[in-house]
Amino acid sequence: MFRLTALVAGLALSANVFALSLTDLSQQDASGGLKEALTQGAQIAVKQLGTPGGFSNNPDVRIELPGNLGKAAKAMKMMGMGAQVEQLETSMNKAAEAAVPQAQALLVDAVKKMTVQDAKGILSGPDDAATQYLNKTSREQIRAKFLPIVKKATDQVGLAKQYNSFAGQAASFGAVDAKNANIEGYVTEQALNGLFEMIGKQEASIRENPAGAATSLAKKVFGAL
Repeated sequence: MFRLTALVAGLALSANVFALSLTDLSQQDASGGLKEALTQGAQIAVKQLGTPGGFSNNPDVRIELPGNLGKAAKAMKMMGMGAQVEQLETSMNKAAEAAVPQAQALLVDAVKKMTVQDAKGILSGPDDAATQYLNKTSREQIRAKFLPIVKKATDQVGLAKQYNSFAGQAASFGAVDAKNANIEGYVTEQALNGLFEMIGKQEASIRENPAGAATSLAKKVFGAL
């Protein structure tokens, strides 16, 4: 009888744990669990993108020539004249892959600076609220880190000068946005977009499957959403 009573009590306790709502969690737990999950997601995104093929082999973030340049590039490929285009696009993606590891420390720092109030807003906000927070708080600093690395990588490729010359002329006629008129600026923005897209995917994954979170506290917090 004692064993049966203990078993029932244990099951009831387990049910209560799984039935936790966000309001049942302490502010410290909620903030700590979110920070752990965000750090995990940022590190995975950086690791995925900051390796050879991280951008070029991923159709969701692969960097291609913009606007009318992209249309012309596709036509050149179809006519068998795509070797130069392929070389330029390869260099752009490699530059992004080289720059992305610089983001990790800045992303982790942004997570550490998150306040309890920030965490509450994120946990009660839309499904990409954490990604939006990181984008808002760290994008400018990451851009400053990316730009010289991308510039160094693209300067080593002669086609980068051709891109800047052609795109600069095209921009004056409105064929290409001014922000895409130099290769290092364009690749840097595309690398940033790709980074936050992958962080968003990690956030969505943890929200959909809290059991996939790396720590027990993160599992607890996202399981309560």
